[in-house]
Amino acid sequence: MAHRSEKISSNKNNLQVLHEDNHIIVVNKRAGDIVQGDKTGDKPLSEVVKSYLKDKYNKEGNVYLGVVHRLDRPTTGIVLFSKTSKALPRLNKLFAEKTAKKTYWALVKNEPPKTSGTLIHWLKKNPKNNKSTAYIKEVEGSKKAILHYKIIQTLDNFYLLEIDLETGRHHQIRVQLSSIGCPIKGDLKYGFNRSNKDASISLHARTLRFVHPVKKEDLKFTAPLPNEAVWNACNN
Repeated sequence: MAHRSEKISSNKNNLQVLHEDNHIIVVNKRAGDIVQGDKTGDKPLSEVVKSYLKDKYNKEGNVYLGVVHRLDRPTTGIVLFSKTSKALPRLNKLFAEKTAKKTYWALVKNEPPKTSGTLIHWLKKNPKNNKSTAYIKEVEGSKKAILHYKIIQTLDNFYLLEIDLETGRHHQIRVQLSSIGCPIKGDLKYGFNRSNKDASISLHARTLRFVHPVKKEDLKFTAPLPNEAVWNACNN
């Protein structure tokens, strides 16, 4: 497996590029960036990446870029885009079939009930307040959500959790951790008592594993942690 870790190229678009080839580009999303355009009208990360590609290759006209998956606005970490129409449906299939594996890191103040465990809930989204609620049994309109977590480091005031998702539901990690009394640092929406200074939440898409859509090579990418005191205390 090819493993690309902690390698960032700098550019005038202030974009952290972890990897780029003819078919894909992998970036490290900052807190506050939206992956795709929404009702806010803010420039999305997809357009920033297009600008980067346009500048880098002196392209005229429109630049093709396919959005493969998303991260919540206040989270950080790995986002994968497709640079070709050939690669996009293949990448979409990898994510739909759950063969692309994402691992997240989260900082929580309260100690989970176990050092490792599996959380199973049924989540129901309320579009009016863009929030999901977790139930211990199925309710009308809910979707089953499964994640696995383990404590990988104990800090002075926080616990660092590693999370693997089996399902990809709206705000899944945030609401499921909150439901066991472990809201993520800075996540006011799901019960943390104080916001982070930059309005982020301490949830980071740390690694992504998948098979290259064209080369068929096994790839793994690791996104550097945000440059913040509590993240800097974590073992990299």
